[in-house]
Amino acid sequence: MDNKQNQASGFVFEKQGYIILLIGMAFIIVGFMLMSGGGSDDPKVFNPEIFSFRRITLAPVVVMIGFGIEIYAIMRKPKN
Repeated sequence: MDNKQNQASGFVFEKQGYIILLIGMAFIIVGFMLMSGGGSDDPKVFNPEIFSFRRITLAPVVVMIGFGIEIYAIMRKPKN
């Protein structure tokens, strides 16, 4: 009965699936925000801040965690 209601509603995922997708998207957005900045106003001046721990290590890890959450949200089976 519940399965028929899910099919009739027209949504691909159940509510919990969409919540997990939004959490994964938030991780990805935060990761890209952590990656931003560190540039120089003058193109002739090198700013070594672009190679900080936050931009080289932390941000890509956060983005990859976000993609992992997205994959989990897509691949998980809905509860019946």
